[in-house]
Amino acid sequence: MNSEHAADSREPSYTMGYSDTFQKMLHRRNAESYAAYLLPHLGPGLRVLDLGCGPGTISMGLAQAVAPGELHGIDLEESQIETARARAAGSSVNAVFRTGDATDLPYEDETFDVAHGHALLMHVPDTEAVLAEVMRVLKPGGLVAARDMIGASSFAEPDSEGLSAVWTTFSNLLETNGAHPQMGKQLRGAFRMAGFSDVRAGASFECFSTDEDVRFFFDYAAGWFFSPATVEAATGRGLATREQFDDWRRAMERWKETPGAFAAIAWGEATGRKP
Repeated sequence: MNSEHAADSREPSYTMGYSDTFQKMLHRRNAESYAAYLLPHLGPGLRVLDLGCGPGTISMGLAQAVAPGELHGIDLEESQIETARARAAGSSVNAVFRTGDATDLPYEDETFDVAHGHALLMHVPDTEAVLAEVMRVLKPGGLVAARDMIGASSFAEPDSEGLSAVWTTFSNLLETNGAHPQMGKQLRGAFRMAGFSDVRAGASFECFSTDEDVRFFFDYAAGWFFSPATVEAATGRGLATREQFDDWRRAMERWKETPGAFAAIAWGEATGRKP
């Protein structure tokens, strides 16, 4: 890693940002689809912490699963917390949202039965600090659960025009910002190193397989990956040229018109227990 990239890693920002395009992706998410591995472990009366809760779309499903228990959602971004609070205000579940840092949680020791994070550990440079805080705020026997991307296993098919390079560049951009694009397959090791026991790991795909999904995926790529801000970030760090971005954009336009177009994001997921 050169000095420029090292500097980026020391002072990271959230790579995905908070654009309208990315918000559309977040609002597709729900507990039934994105936390299916966790739901069997939940039940009435539990107290759950949702780390990096974003706009609360997954959080509300978790809150319903533990009602009349409590869901506490935390996120660095105030705008996301405001959206989550508005969503909770129209529901009967017990859900509370606040801004805060996952590496310095504003909760007392042994407060929660469950701590959950979707696409959180992959974006935080110091994953050990997050897991140490999770260990602290969980009750003895409490459950930690995480789901994070496996960039190397995500794909768009057909890849006849080298669209795999888009995934590689995306992963490299995450890395230069201090993130961990392969965290999904590293979760079991990270949990065990942090001292959790009974660690179970698995994987699943988020599929874009209908014509509507393919159009959504293309629009998402066009609005985020090919946005001026992302292009500037990637080219400024020497990860790709503007000509490559232009070629990839044209290739994706042809891809979305291909009858067999299909894309999938690979996710690793894991659970563990505080001893």
